[in-house]
Amino acid sequence: MYESFYSLKRKPFAITSNPFFLYLSQRHKEALSYLTYGIKERVGFIEITGEVGTGKTTICRALLNQLDEKTKTAFIFNSSLSELQLLQTIIEDLGIKTDKKTRGGLFSDLNRFLIEQLALNNNVVVIIDEAQNLSLRLLEQIRMLSNLEAENEKLLQIVLVGQPELREKLNSPKLRQLRQRISVRYHMKALDKEEVPRYIEHRLKLAGANGAAPVFEEKAIGEIYNYSGGIPRLINIVCDKALLTGFVLEKRVIEPSIIRQCIQEIEGGSDS
Repeated sequence: MYESFYSLKRKPFAITSNPFFLYLSQRHKEALSYLTYGIKERVGFIEITGEVGTGKTTICRALLNQLDEKTKTAFIFNSSLSELQLLQTIIEDLGIKTDKKTRGGLFSDLNRFLIEQLALNNNVVVIIDEAQNLSLRLLEQIRMLSNLEAENEKLLQIVLVGQPELREKLNSPKLRQLRQRISVRYHMKALDKEEVPRYIEHRLKLAGANGAAPVFEEKAIGEIYNYSGGIPRLINIVCDKALLTGFVLEKRVIEPSIIRQCIQEIEGGSDS
């Protein structure tokens, strides 16, 4: 709605996980480096955690975009699957043809595929998003997947991505065997105050802004940081609403008062 008013080619602050808009803060660079290292070195298990909205899924999508054709991947979005459904989804995502219906049969076909890929010098990665929602039984099955290995090589790299509750769950005594197999861990934090204006400018530029409009005043950015705490998703929500409000008010400069009004509306308040 407001794109033409600000001469933008697309919405700069959509909350969907789009790697096109990825802003590589120091923490995002580190997370991507940890992921890349763990996969290339075939460490087996990798754990990436972070608060809601810090960009975990976006980083995973960016990772998928930069892996070469020698790396076969499965990206699991639904963490509410049964044990059998998880196996079926992994096999389907990896493009494995099978007519097996049992867990044992699926394990066998997956193992055969992994050995074939190793012979071709390929790597296989399974990324499981929202892993904090996985049941203890499902996490134990995931640990068993790591038993599929050659003499000196991990046949399958498993990336567990989730909120801080994932770390708490993995600390359960029942999951100590899984916890001991996690070789790479990284916790993503929010953006620093100095990074927020660079983040906003980065997304505006990629959306087609020419530097003339829209312009977020320095104090307006301060209001955004104070509300969002540097969490990208919250920054996007406020900025998107601010641009819509600016469009309605025919304001090409986003002032602190606009941000305060948007925050009030987001939180369910009103001016009256």
